Order: sequence, then C-alpha cells, then structure tokens
Amino acid sequence: MPTAGRTEGLGLDAIRELMHVLGDPQESFRVIHVTGTNGKGSTSRYTSAMLAATGLSVGTYTSPNIERINERLAYDGRYISDEDFARVITLLADVEPLLTIRPGRFDLLTAAALVWFAELGVDVAVVEVGMLGRFDSTNIVHADVAVITNIGKDHTDGADGWWLHVASEKAGIIEPDSHVVLGDPMTDVRDVVDLEPRRDIWVAGTDFVVESNLPAVGGRVIDLRTPHGFYEQLHIPFHGVHQGDNAATAIAAVEAFFDRSLEPEVITEALESVELPARFEVVSREPTVILDGAHNPPGAIAARRTLDSEFARLGSWVLVIGLLQGKDPVEMLEAIGADDFDAVIVTQPDWSRALPVAELAAAAGELGIQVEVVPNAVDALRRAKAVTADEDLVLVAGSLYVVGEVRAAARSLDVDRG
Repeated sequence: MPTAGRTEGLGLDAIRELMHVLGDPQESFRVIHVTGTNGKGSTSRYTSAMLAATGLSVGTYTSPNIERINERLAYDGRYISDEDFARVITLLADVEPLLTIRPGRFDLLTAAALVWFAELGVDVAVVEVGMLGRFDSTNIVHADVAVITNIGKDHTDGADGWWLHVASEKAGIIEPDSHVVLGDPMTDVRDVVDLEPRRDIWVAGTDFVVESNLPAVGGRVIDLRTPHGFYEQLHIPFHGVHQGDNAATAIAAVEAFFDRSLEPEVITEALESVELPARFEVVSREPTVILDGAHNPPGAIAARRTLDSEFARLGSWVLVIGLLQGKDPVEMLEAIGADDFDAVIVTQPDWSRALPVAELAAAAGELGIQVEVVPNAVDALRRAKAVTADEDLVLVAGSLYVVGEVRAAARSLDVDRG
C-alpha cells in the first residue's frame, strides 16, 4: 500500500497515457479536487449538491463505494447506471492494447468517471482523492479549487515527521491556478502546503470561521462567517460536530469556485438533498442501529463524541467492530471507547486486507475487554440485534467495508429475539 514519504513505484504515467489515448477528456470541465484524511467524502458530496443547486451540471467521483461500485460515479446526484458503467469500461478495455503501461484498477475507475463526465458535458466535477494526493490517479485533473480537509496519520509508518510527509503528498493536488481551501488550520504543516504555488488560499478558523455548531433535531445548526458573507442558523441534517465543519469547508470551496457568496436557501436545499451512507447513518430503530465507517482513530473519536453528545443512553449500547490491516487495533478500540459499551462483538469484512478477527479479539483482551467473536459481519449484526431490546443501540464501525456489508441487511434484518 502507498505510504506517505515512500514513493518508490508510484507515479501517474499509466493514467496519463490512458487519458491521452482517450483524448484527455478531463480537460473539458472544471474541477474541485478534494483530499484529506477524514471528511473528504462528506465534503465532496456537500460541495456537489451546492453546485447542482445553483443550476450547474455536476459530476462526482468518490471512493470507496459502500454497497455497489456504481456509487463512485454520479451525475447531478444520480449514480451511473449499470449500462453506462459497462459501456465506459468496455471503451477502456478496447483502448488498453494501445497502451505501453498497464493501468491499475483505480486508474480505470478514475478514467471511467472522467470519460463519463466528459460525455455528459458536465460544467464541473467534484473529484475525491483515493489515497494521499500527489501520486493518486485523480491527480490527472487540474484543480480550480483544491480542498484539503485535514491531515491525519493514515498511510504513513508513523516515523518522526510523518505529518510533513502526509501534508506534502496531499498538497500535491494544488496547481498554480488553484484556489486552496484548508478545512483545518494545519499550523504544523502550513510551511509544507505553502511550498506549492497557488492562486489563493483560505484557511478554516481564519478566513472562514464556524462561530456556532450546535446539536439540532436530526443534525446540527451552524453559524458560519466566510470571506463573502455570514450564514446564520444553517441546518446540517447529519450528526456530529465534524459534519458542521465539513459543511463549512464545502461552502468555502463553492464560494471560492464562484468568487461570491451563496444564497442561504441554495445551501439549505442542497444539504437537505445529500445522502451520506455509512457516515453516522441511522438505518433502523427499535433498536437504534447506527453505521459509521470510522476507519482511523480521529474518525473513531468523532464517532464516540457524536454518540455521547447526541444520543441519550436509554438502554444498553452494543459495538460491532471490524478493521482493515494497517490499523492499530488497540488504538482504535481505545479511540471509540469500546470498554464503555455494554457488549462488544468483533468481526471482519470479506476483504483481502481485513484484519483477522482473532487479532482484533486479542487486542481487546489486552485492554481487558470481553468480546464475542462473530467472523461474518452480517452475522455479527444479526447477533447484536438478537441480544438487544427496543430501547438499546447498536453501533457498527471500524471500516467502510464492514459497514458496506451490513448496510442492506441493517435496513431489513428481521431477527427472532425469542
């Protein structure tokens, strides 16, 4: 897996050659390019919705998918159809014999999105980085607005100065003509970001400021001051302080794109139209089942903070958790406060990089946490619902791959508690 600061074997040659053979379709539309350790998926979806609400046609490319690969490619909020996806992938297969470098899977998915957007004649594409930034396949695009939501420890070996390596990789999406939006002050890494030539830069906490971020029915309400205005009592229909911050970053990105303020009604309409699967998503009640793809310690901390601040503890809380390799299981269990749940069920996704459930159980044992082992993720959810009452709560977390496996089942699972 690519690691910040270790770039051997990484490069954009394959995607560049592929796109050149296809006629460089990515040059036919403007782009808002989004990277960051956490929050980039939510920020991308907010950004796309606001652009669409102004009347623009918008392509959106995100990753990973939750249930179906089509979710990665969207046009004005609608996922690509099976027929269009198959057609575009067939086109790529037809040109592959002309290439001197064989593209990888993510190269092909990225190319498919950019070709489809060009076919549709989108006005703008919101493109989410898959991993890091500088050598990510999506960096074939040229960012009118380059968004870095935050800097975290993912995809690094944790050696001294890791944050500088991560910042450098993410800053690699910045172009000389880019308006940069930083969703976090990033005081420790600004010198690295500032090495990249850019047109302008706005920084959270200085150029755009969330002056209030409070719980509300079904989400948050924020007051936001930006370079172009002041937005009061904006309703964010999602749980968590971090979602208020993500929305603020998205608003700043869209303001930077247009170089003007937005109508509050446009923002509200856009945000209400957004779906955020597996981002603290309440998928069923009695018991309450929440899915959150928190995949690293900051995400796990945010999930736990949201749970504590926005959900009353009316009954028992049960945690279902599974991780991918490369995560410190002890650190993740501590971050999500696993020892404070009434029951913990450990599982693993059906994925090549899944952390074996035995390793996760052993990590829980190091912390003195008793767990139940259920290797299959859907079975783990079934078990959680079987041992809960209507007033209880189940949180499924640790990886978008775990959450993706259980999401469909979570909405329809009918468990005999007898």
